[in-house]
Amino acid sequence: MFRFNVLFLIAYAVVFVTATSPTNSYAPGRVACPQNKLTRSALEGISPNEQSYMNQRYQNAKSEMINFLKNANMTGFDIDTFMETSNPTIGLAFSGGGYRAQLAGAGELSALDSRSVQPSVLGGILQSSSYIVGLSGGSWLVGSFVSNDMMTIDQILAQNSLWDLENSLFAYNGLWILSNAAMWANIDIQVKMKMLTGSTVSVTDVYGRALSYQLLSNFNNQGGSFCWSDITTRPSFQKYEMPYPILAALGREPDTSVVNYNSTVFELTPYEVGSWDPSLRSFMNTKYMGSYVDNGVASGKCLNGFDNAGFFMGTSSSLFNAIPLQLDNLNFPTFTKNLINTLAINPYERLNVDIAHYNPNPFYNSKNPNGKIANSKTLYLADGGEDGQNIPLLPLLHRNVSVIFAFDNSADEDGWPDGISMVSTYQRQFSPQGDGIAFPYVPDEYTFRNLNLTSKPTFFGCDAKNLSSLTDNIYDVPLIIYTANRPFTYFSNTSTFKLKYSNTERAGMINNGYNVASRLNGELDDEWAACVGCAIIRREQEKQGIEQTEQCKRCFENYCWDGTIYKGEPLGDNFSEDGLTVSANDFNSNNIGGINDGAIDLI
Repeated sequence: MFRFNVLFLIAYAVVFVTATSPTNSYAPGRVACPQNKLTRSALEGISPNEQSYMNQRYQNAKSEMINFLKNANMTGFDIDTFMETSNPTIGLAFSGGGYRAQLAGAGELSALDSRSVQPSVLGGILQSSSYIVGLSGGSWLVGSFVSNDMMTIDQILAQNSLWDLENSLFAYNGLWILSNAAMWANIDIQVKMKMLTGSTVSVTDVYGRALSYQLLSNFNNQGGSFCWSDITTRPSFQKYEMPYPILAALGREPDTSVVNYNSTVFELTPYEVGSWDPSLRSFMNTKYMGSYVDNGVASGKCLNGFDNAGFFMGTSSSLFNAIPLQLDNLNFPTFTKNLINTLAINPYERLNVDIAHYNPNPFYNSKNPNGKIANSKTLYLADGGEDGQNIPLLPLLHRNVSVIFAFDNSADEDGWPDGISMVSTYQRQFSPQGDGIAFPYVPDEYTFRNLNLTSKPTFFGCDAKNLSSLTDNIYDVPLIIYTANRPFTYFSNTSTFKLKYSNTERAGMINNGYNVASRLNGELDDEWAACVGCAIIRREQEKQGIEQTEQCKRCFENYCWDGTIYKGEPLGDNFSEDGLTVSANDFNSNNIGGINDGAIDLI
């Protein structure tokens, strides 16, 4: 009787939900196909829709950038005169790493937001940015942030449901067994209805819907009918106030593995899904994902609603698909249980549990002689960090931004970043898949750790003239501001698979991220904002042959990697304001919160 009542209420709710999806539910619906082709070649550059948006967006971004530069206490520099003839552009990239990456990244994002309750020396960088990119746990941050119309992190935390992490997303209502049963019954019906429309479903559908209870709880039915293409209807997007959002994923055929040199890096944007890589070099209209397309031409009726925002965020973070296989104690409904049991029992399916199924493949039979993806009737996508590039830098490299803020919240060594994500992107440019990109020189991860390049923000690519051996277009290579997770006010190296955070833990993680990005809000360097300003304008100065100010020269001496490779003995993990030092007595496990909060906790 209980199950019948739950299903009745769910069905009733679905009928009266307001949404843009044609079915008003998670299941996609049939619509008339547009007359034009739904795919295009990446050789054409960015899409006309994105270009049109950026033409308007940059007017706002440039105005905000001028305000930031004027507030940054830059000396010896005429900002107004310089900006009359210069157009520096900013991209933000947030790494993967589960809730650790989401929460630490949230603090970093808050430090860049001029609207934050606690003003930051870097406030205004978010408003000045052209692009914002997330991967895996970083996609939870970016996806939730833009879906909720750029609600500030302070506003998100003030909500009673958004980012409620006190219970695992797989037992979202804690000990309320009936409420959990209703949640899973709802998800069960939604995923089943998607399958009945003819779409293939996978664990990513189940996991993505559960994830939406935390990330899209402000929407009807937890975002069950909210699409990634609907981002374009958000008021902040309509007013060109939003940096253009991108999620990153990887193409991975079943029964194969991806590494840095063979992966196909996909972008999931509000307008297009696809890849610049030689293995594809094609893009598909996001709104019509799920439609049958042959060489870009749709046949029959098209689909809308396949690009569910939670499904896209789940695709970028599909590493977490494997968790439901371990949850035998949860009483999943029959359809969901059968789907999970198939993966748990079948060795082939279990090996490929991290793959999201996009069926039909929109790039089927596309004319790319270098690509195998065009030969498959299903497009298989996986977690964006599986190839080692855990910071989503590639989308920004293809857009020639002036500077990238690369926030690394990975767990490479004892739960802390060691720069390997940067190394992976640097090395990729020398492989066939790296054709068309250039990335500044970086050292090995051993040097990252032992020369304190992870202990404070580090600039890479400070002098374009030193990049001539990488590319002829040296001014198109962005300067990278690399910022690694560190324990300034909270031990934030929690497990990637820690799925529950108390409100105290959540606040500690976010506050530490804020302090990492802002350098304790300028306490560690009263010129930090000015140094960031120097990095933002650097490429445009170089193009015009403008000499750096003495202040900027001093900043670059303090923050730029000087090319040294460390070969000595390891210095060990002692956390001080300067980083890895043998005599540190600050910022250690005796006086910083969170040291006991990093254990894996699934349910």
